Amino acid sequence: MAVSKNLKSKTDNENKIFHEEWTEKYAFILPSFINAKPTCLICNEGVSVCKEYYIRRHHETKHANFKVAFPPKTEARQRKIEALKGSYAYSSRILVRGLTSQQKVTSASLKASWVLAKHNKPFVDAEVFKEMMVKVLEELDTGKSMDGVIGSVKQMSLSARTAARRIEVLSDAVQGAIIDGVSRANYFSLAIDESTDKTDVAQLCVYVRYYDGKDFKEELLSLIPLEGHTTGDVVFEKLEEGTSSTQHRLFRQLVAESEDATDDDLLLHNDVRWLSKGKALDRFCVLLNEIKAFLGMSKSIAAADHLILLEDEKFMSNVAFLSDIFGHLNQLNLQPQGRDKTLVDMVEKLESFTRMLEMFEADISTGRLLHFSTLKRTAGEVTELMVDFIKKLRANFNSRFDDYSIPKDIIDFIRDPAVKIADNFSSLAKATIPSLDQAALEIEMIDFRTTSVVRDPLRSAESLCAFWVGRLCSEEYSNLKKVAHYILTMFPSTYVC
Repeated sequence: MAVSKNLKSKTDNENKIFHEEWTEKYAFILPSFINAKPTCLICNEGVSVCKEYYIRRHHETKHANFKVAFPPKTEARQRKIEALKGSYAYSSRILVRGLTSQQKVTSASLKASWVLAKHNKPFVDAEVFKEMMVKVLEELDTGKSMDGVIGSVKQMSLSARTAARRIEVLSDAVQGAIIDGVSRANYFSLAIDESTDKTDVAQLCVYVRYYDGKDFKEELLSLIPLEGHTTGDVVFEKLEEGTSSTQHRLFRQLVAESEDATDDDLLLHNDVRWLSKGKALDRFCVLLNEIKAFLGMSKSIAAADHLILLEDEKFMSNVAFLSDIFGHLNQLNLQPQGRDKTLVDMVEKLESFTRMLEMFEADISTGRLLHFSTLKRTAGEVTELMVDFIKKLRANFNSRFDDYSIPKDIIDFIRDPAVKIADNFSSLAKATIPSLDQAALEIEMIDFRTTSVVRDPLRSAESLCAFWVGRLCSEEYSNLKKVAHYILTMFPSTYVC
């Protein structure tokens, strides 16, 4: 019996050895601290047993899409794994402190605060969390070996005030890393917008986008409360007061790049409910009969006036038309949104929509109404006002982006390096980025466009940013890299705010 037991124990120990290939296969690592469990780099969850079956089951059950997005044994998967390992190492450096008993207690308190913040739990729940940990540990093992662990848990300070301080420490560490990354970047851009929180306090959101040497980062730089009126002057003053001296210098640098820059150029007071206009009109048209019935039952004069308006066919035709056109504008507004969108993406969508407007004009002028389903469903009348509206909308789009500060030839080249470029491309690039070596840029352009390594990598790259980062990671095309990073660092909109 004893021999059998020893053999089983040996087999179990062998099975509990972590194999390095599991990192590439399942995105798992084994942290270096004592009694560490295999940890998933994607969700940071650990598995209780260090066996491939449990690790594979976790990966296939919870992250089935990871294999599709990043196929095994590809460069894309390797880059993603390295990025996840870097993020985990960074968070570990923040959360793991020292070797002394008290330092470990502080580290545990930081981790508890991190969990509370991640799950949007109030800080007052921390004491309940502490009591729960003590009860669980007492129940699991009443031996003397657990006394020290339980004593350490009881020493942890998890009051609301302490938890708030822990979050501030974590916040300062993260912000310090962002500021350090921005200070090292050749270019960065700021997205600044004002919105309100659930208590109706106006908040100024400041996001930064920059290239850290490996990837393009989008991070929250600052969140500044605004009291009273949120005018452009107030926002500008708050941005100066609320940011650190380092952030202030970075913002001054951004403003200094443009001779015409003023506080009025900040993207402020965007209507965050803009998308709801099209949806509200669509819902209004869908529920028109119910609305009429409701107004008909009302005894008020205002309701009667509204009902007369809704019975007007010309008025309702205009409402149906606006519902359709706002629906198209909503689609345009949604397409450039999301993280890691670039200026090139935005320009591409705007060009596409401008061409669509030509199609919409022809569609409504001929009465086909293929792209105006609400107007067609209500059998509304097509008026000259509608046709004129689309013409003016198209003219507005054309004029609004004709004088864009970045030459279109440069944006087109970043989108597709194989496209035919203007003869004065290097001059345009030099005018946009004065620090470029124009002579070297022209030589790089010829070499870059005649090599066979441009077309295929562009088609197989995960994204435009991935192509330029991967192809231009060396200094062989240093001036082209400057142009690409300058364009791709820009925020396309204030959506991230």
